[in-house]
Amino acid sequence: MNQSIHNPRGMGAIPGDGATCFRVWAPHAERVSVVGEFNGWHAARHPLKREDNGLWFIEVAGAKPGQQYQFELVNGDQRLRKNDAYAREIHPEKATSIIYADTFKWNAPALVLPKWNETVLYEMHIGTFGKKVGGKGGSGGFDEVISRLPYLKSLGVNALEIMPLMAFPSEHSWGYSLTNPFAVEPSYGGPDGLKRLVDVAHAMGIALIIDVVINHFGPDNLDLWQYDGWSENGKGGIYFYNDQRAWTPWGENRPDFGRGEVRQYLRDSALLWLEEFRFDGLRVDATLFIRNTRGEEGRPEADLPEGWTLMQWINDEVERFFPGRWLIAEDLQRNEWITKPTSEGGLGYHTQWDPSFVHPIRQSVVTSDDAARSMGGVARAIEFTYNGDPAQRIIYSESHDQDANGQARIPQEINSQDTEGYYARKRSTLAAGLVMTSPGVPMLFAGQEFLETGWFRDDVSLDWSKLKTHRGINRLYRDLLHLRRNIFGVTRGLTGRSVHLHHFNNQDKVIGFHRWDQGGARDDVVVVASFSNRDIETDYRIGFPRGGRWTIRFNSDWKGYSPDFHEVGNAGGAVEAEREDRDGFFFSATVQLPSYGVLIFSQDEAGPTGEPPKEEA
Repeated sequence: MNQSIHNPRGMGAIPGDGATCFRVWAPHAERVSVVGEFNGWHAARHPLKREDNGLWFIEVAGAKPGQQYQFELVNGDQRLRKNDAYAREIHPEKATSIIYADTFKWNAPALVLPKWNETVLYEMHIGTFGKKVGGKGGSGGFDEVISRLPYLKSLGVNALEIMPLMAFPSEHSWGYSLTNPFAVEPSYGGPDGLKRLVDVAHAMGIALIIDVVINHFGPDNLDLWQYDGWSENGKGGIYFYNDQRAWTPWGENRPDFGRGEVRQYLRDSALLWLEEFRFDGLRVDATLFIRNTRGEEGRPEADLPEGWTLMQWINDEVERFFPGRWLIAEDLQRNEWITKPTSEGGLGYHTQWDPSFVHPIRQSVVTSDDAARSMGGVARAIEFTYNGDPAQRIIYSESHDQDANGQARIPQEINSQDTEGYYARKRSTLAAGLVMTSPGVPMLFAGQEFLETGWFRDDVSLDWSKLKTHRGINRLYRDLLHLRRNIFGVTRGLTGRSVHLHHFNNQDKVIGFHRWDQGGARDDVVVVASFSNRDIETDYRIGFPRGGRWTIRFNSDWKGYSPDFHEVGNAGGAVEAEREDRDGFFFSATVQLPSYGVLIFSQDEAGPTGEPPKEEA
């Protein structure tokens, strides 16, 4: 029996010395056999013995890793051939289960994860990240990602958030239509290819988070459907709800969160990636559709308590067995209970994707009319937190969801007729500047950093030629990421928890905010962002928290980023904050503001604060 953390019951096919043990859950089956290359696919040769709680078991001498197999289940006049629900590998052409042995030799030591406040996430889809690598027509793979890890590291990325890579039945997929939650998609490189990716990434100091899906399975070519021949109401059988709770936006294929064996299955499938594949965290997809079900009018508004307790249990198990690993929710309902501890009744996720940031920020840059831009929306997006902790939200301007589903990447949304033109470049990088300077855990979507356009599709690879075409824009992103992580040692405030939005000008469309960690030289940061198509080159005064010289660490209007930028705001490379009250500070300075631009200031030496000296005790 397998005593692993992710498979304590020894489910599936477990190879040993000269034999393989098979165990399957099929409570309504009358007979179960294992068929495969080791017995000529003859069901009569290896019937399983019934165990307690609907389990069946057999040990088959001569069955070995690499061989194909399936289960044959008999229920009345039904004779079903099914893949192993716990199948660890799927044959790329025949779509049969494969006996898999974990013999991978790891080289990299355990990764010390970056702190949340020093992390920059990079969301990617394996199938479109690079060139075709064979299999069933996929256009990307783990080896292609490995070849580009040095680029991602130099960009400033230190954590990858990978869209689901579990086996799916179609030629292309976003990954959310998975059919085999324990198996790695073969066209990407299979389980050992994934382990190579994790190993090399860890050696380079890059963490990996895997997107897991437990809110639904399938819906197409799904072996779990009516697995042992039993079902009610024409629905999914033992792994699924068989009443109105089966509804999801992706079909009537919601797992039965109240059934112990299904809860165990979902728990095991999540912990597999942390234990055997050494992922550094989980991003759980669409948690709303785990904790809610359809209301009377078809809206997902009715509580599903067993979904809530399932997520609490899985998250507690992660904390128990893999302390320090990251837990991310995609709930998108602005719900603080998602990131409250389970001990307080919350779900226990560490952070969640934040719609309070992405929607107003995208709207502020894709809107064509300056007068229609909502500075109030931008201000609220910058300051928003969950439970008072900015690390409990992931902030972004692009993602696979935002760049599809009737929308497109930001440059495309700004100007569909000139997706690489001046305004597309200026306003998309304005949004990126706010992502990298606002409180929260920042995230990019693959290709954003070299102005990829169109909309996200699972059958179109990234156009890497744009990395050369837009070398300057790529450098802009690299500079932003390095400043966000304080790699230069001059912007520690961007890693801090604190923000004070002190300058708000809705008429001229200018926002200014102060970020700090401990405060002082190379810590206090002032960010100024202009949402107007007007360069302001003289006499614009803004408050600063200290007096003295403030160096311009970043100007998105620099000609080095694009030769047609105006370079407004770089006069002298610094401004002098003088004793003149403004924006609630004792000091202020006149600055130049580029159209649709972001400026970042900090000090090499701390100037005076202007506060009266403290009396001696």
